[in-house]
Amino acid sequence: MADTQNDALTLPGDSRPDVESMIRVDQAGEYGATRIYAGQLAILGDRDPVARSIARMAEQERRHCDRFDALTIERGVRPTLLQPLWDRAGFALGAASALLGPKAAMACTAAIETEIDLHYSEQLEELGDSDPELSSMIAEFQAEEVEHRETAIAEGAEQAPGYPFLSGAIRLGCRIAIAAAKRI
Repeated sequence: MADTQNDALTLPGDSRPDVESMIRVDQAGEYGATRIYAGQLAILGDRDPVARSIARMAEQERRHCDRFDALTIERGVRPTLLQPLWDRAGFALGAASALLGPKAAMACTAAIETEIDLHYSEQLEELGDSDPELSSMIAEFQAEEVEHRETAIAEGAEQAPGYPFLSGAIRLGCRIAIAAAKRI
């Protein structure tokens, strides 16, 4: 049995972090984020002041995605098989939230970034000091995701119609997507 970090087979009681799964889900999540913002911008265009914030966040997500794309290649990690779903579902979620208005688009961002902050915190705890390169990337991206959440709240996310329901539904969907992308 191979004794590498990329070894997909883990034995019961194996305490090593599943780095391959982490990279797969993070690449999928960053790709999904680019699609959500693309959907929002397709509806909001550049006429809404919120669109400038979204465009800036979208550029950061593109950079995150590009870095995880490169890491999947460098480490030989199989991307999620769900990427075509994330493409369509992400764009649809972004467009639908923007159709409800700029504050709903920001509510979508706040909800997703809340879950990603929690997700990245869990990964950093699991990694400890076992993979400094990945830990550094995750910590850097987590800080930017928290900034996105704070921007979304400042732009009125919590004032969106039905915010508690909208936020809860999106957060649940995000948790389901994370769980699926880890394995599929």
